[in-house]
Parts: sequence; structure tokens; C-alpha cells
Amino acid sequence: MDIWHVRGGNRLFGSCRVQGSKNASLPILAASAVLPVRSVLRNVPRLKDVDAALKILSHLGCGIDRGENELVIDSSSFTGAEIPRELMAEMRSSVIFMGALLARCGEAKLSLPGGCQLGKRPIDLHLSALRQMGAEITEEGRDIFCRARKLHGADIDLRFPSVGATENIMLAACAADGVTTIHGAAREPEVVSLRDYLAGIGVDIRGAGSSTITINGTDRKEETEYTIPSDRIVASTLACACAAAGGRIILSGVDADHFSTVLHFLNEAGCDIINFNDIVEISSAGKLRAPGHIITAPYPGFPTDAQPILMAALLRSQGTTHITETIFENRYRQVSELRRMGGDISVSGTEAVLRGVEKLHGGTLTAPDLRGGAAMIVAGLQAEGETVVVDAGHIARGYESFDDTLCALGADVWIEHK
Repeated sequence: MDIWHVRGGNRLFGSCRVQGSKNASLPILAASAVLPVRSVLRNVPRLKDVDAALKILSHLGCGIDRGENELVIDSSSFTGAEIPRELMAEMRSSVIFMGALLARCGEAKLSLPGGCQLGKRPIDLHLSALRQMGAEITEEGRDIFCRARKLHGADIDLRFPSVGATENIMLAACAADGVTTIHGAAREPEVVSLRDYLAGIGVDIRGAGSSTITINGTDRKEETEYTIPSDRIVASTLACACAAAGGRIILSGVDADHFSTVLHFLNEAGCDIINFNDIVEISSAGKLRAPGHIITAPYPGFPTDAQPILMAALLRSQGTTHITETIFENRYRQVSELRRMGGDISVSGTEAVLRGVEKLHGGTLTAPDLRGGAAMIVAGLQAEGETVVVDAGHIARGYESFDDTLCALGADVWIEHK
């Protein structure tokens, strides 16, 4: 259990290099098991979810060597295709190993994954796609059994651009005979990162970043190196923190295009934003205005992961902000806690209405999930007095040394480990 202590009132100044992307790292870690290959990965963040993925790889027989600046995975040895329930339960993204194991072993035995409880996140798109590629799949309670004597290419139409389903298909297609084409594919930068890694081990993938992706054969390589790109949600969080608290910070190692919708609304709210090459500078007077209607959507739309965090940043804004959440029905779990700080937020179904207040006060809050926990830290930076956030390890799933990063920028933040 982590108890976060945040004393508001400090403006943020300085620069920091944004950590590697969690959502890019996890599918690439699964992909490292698709073929017997030695992968040298750099900029992999030190997170609970990454640790969970490495436990799975180790259980499957892969060699893991983590140094200060790089992670080496040797998947030349493999001991099986079964992932125990307790390992699957540690993170939602563990389902990505289904496609990897089918490609490597022709079978997979696992259970429904864990992770944040944001509402229904069915994996029917994953299962349907893999069945179209020749996999036989049975479900017994929470257990899933997959088997494919030989996977074959297929034309797969996704009714929703699911990132996880897109990535699982890409991994399974590495071992399929013929061409696999994904129509309605997710366009997120993390899908492009997975393509870049797979290309490094010899997989022919085209169209990543568009709605149509084609996978056609593999010419295996024995070793590859890849550097994980920066985390666009962490960059968004730091930008929102500066917007809420006031100040001027510089984020380096980022791609502004990857979180341009967040930067757009911060600019509409009154922040000055400059970006050049891999640097984004955010300046804020600490008093924002309502930026208009925010609607979450698959990339390149506004990311659902950033919605709770931008909501927290706007708690003291002038005017009324309307938010529509289109991805997860339980993505407003942070609202009740933000109200306890004095926030004026009403929710009806997928719609939230935020009316800015003059001031917020600290209190004792409970983090409901990863991004909701980060939202409470952002809220605490602009509140009077001390905000205490009781966190059952959610924040550490996606943020590496987040307290140290904020403190280096001038925030008064510390963690009590219990």
C-alpha cells in the first residue's frame, strides 16, 4: 500500500525526460517470445506491469537480464504455453500473450486477465480474430484454451479499433501461412512501435498507423535492438500537472503529435505551448478557463487514459467544461473523490459536466485505478493544504518514480510505503 502526500501551492519549473511507454513496452515484451530471438530493449520503464510481463516471460522459460539502461530477453528456450492464473491476474495486458503463444507453440492456456476495473472490456474481438486464423478456442469459466495445428492468413474486420485485438492478431500472424489483413485496425502509436519491433526480428508488416494492416511472412533474425518511445500519457499527465499548478516545464524525448489532442485542450484552457523536435514546453499561470467539449475516442482522438487527468487539471477553471466518455463506462470513478476536494462535477451516463470552482481543499482520497490515482495527484498540486491519496499500487503500474519526477519540478510530494 502506498500513501501519497501532496501539499498544494507550489508552481512547477524545470525540465524532465519522459519515461518509456508502458503501453508500447507490454506488447513488445510479449512479442519477444514469438520467435527464438535475443532482444535488446532500451528505455523500458520500471513499472509493476512491466515486472508482471517479465514474470510471465521467465515462467515460459525466457532468459531475462535487466541492467541499468537496457533489458535483454533471450527467448531461444521455451518451456511451455501455459500462464498461471496468478500471473495473468496482475495486469490487463497479459491477454496479449495469447497471440504470441499461438504463434510460438501452436497452443495457449491462460485465464481472463486482471488490471483496472474500468467496466466491460471483453476479449471477444481477440477470440473471433484468432478463430478466423484457424485457432480452436474453448472457454471454461475464466480459463481459455487455444490450439492451432497451423495458423493461416485471413481478412479480419474489427468492428471497433481495439488496440489489444490488433496487437494479438499481429503477433499470431507472425506464424501464419499466407497474408493476414486487419481492416478497422487500431491506429495508436503503440501499434506502430510493435510493428517496428517485429520488423526488427524479420516480420513483414505494412500499414501500421493506418486502419489497414497487412502481415505477410517472417524471415527470422537471431537478434534485434529496439528503443521504447516515450509515454504519451505520462507526458500528458505532467503537462496537466503544470497547467493546474502553474509554472513552466520542458518535456524532452517526446513526440508532440502523439498527445496533440491533450495539448490542444490545454492551449484552449490558457496554457502557452511550444514544441520543437522532441521537446514540448508548457507554461501556465495556474488559472485555466473551460476549453470546450472534450470527447474521448480511439487515436487520433482524445485518449480515454488522459480524461481523468485533464478533468482534475480543470477543477479550478473558469466556466463549464463538458466531457463525453465513449470508451469505458466506468472511466468516471475518480469523480466522487474529486468532489470531496470541492470539485463541482455532475455525471449522467457517459456525460460529465465540470463547473470550475474558486479553490480546492486537501483531503484523504482513495485511488480507484491507475489514471484516477494520477488525477488525484494533479488535483492535490492545486489544492489548499495536504491531500492524502491511499493507493493500492495502481499508480506504480504506469508511472516510474512519479514522486521523484514531480519533486524535481518543485512539487511537495512524498510517498509513505505501508
